[in-house]
Amino acid sequence: MQNTMRRITAVTGHYGCGKTNLAVNLALGRRAQGRRVALADLDLVNPYFRCADFAPLLQARGVELVAPVYANTNLDIPALTGRLDGLLDGDCDLILDVGGDDAGATALGRYSAALRAAEGFELLYAVNFYRPLTRTPAQCAALLAGIERAARLRATGLVNCSHLMDGTTPGTVAGTAALAQETAAACGLPLRFTAVCRPLLDGVRALLPDAPLYPVDLYVKKPWE
Repeated sequence: MQNTMRRITAVTGHYGCGKTNLAVNLALGRRAQGRRVALADLDLVNPYFRCADFAPLLQARGVELVAPVYANTNLDIPALTGRLDGLLDGDCDLILDVGGDDAGATALGRYSAALRAAEGFELLYAVNFYRPLTRTPAQCAALLAGIERAARLRATGLVNCSHLMDGTTPGTVAGTAALAQETAAACGLPLRFTAVCRPLLDGVRALLPDAPLYPVDLYVKKPWE
């Protein structure tokens, strides 16, 4: 699945859907293939569950992190570094972790013209069907419409990130398969894959033998952990 991805991949979705964990996995997965990778934290809204939390891990694995200038300091203000502009025109793979909902997608809108002009760009809409506001295809489509307006970009694919945190089982994930297909159709998007926590992968594959699955490691923890 990694080989089918574009050079620049932005991940957006509802707050708490799992997009940050997915973005970190995508970046580390591409780096493991020997590619040059940068991960940009565009979440200027939510101080929790952000890629800047994983700076030591990313640095150790050889992934460049581009984060708000004051991320994870006592002065956590929405100030982006100019480094991202150079990466958009560069030749390394770039993963963009976009803030939640339309408010978070506004930061992506700043780069919309450059992203539309870039060769190889995709905007993945991550959905967790167990989260409020994304329990039905209609709710997901309405939320996506707001994100697209704010970002001034159109999504290119839907990703099923459904989970119940520590309570997730193979059945939890597999039980959303039909809903994911319906939602993709309602949004006019292809269903790219279902993200599955690695320990559950075999169980989900047994229930969904023909579904495209993407194994993820769990990096994002609850704030009190």
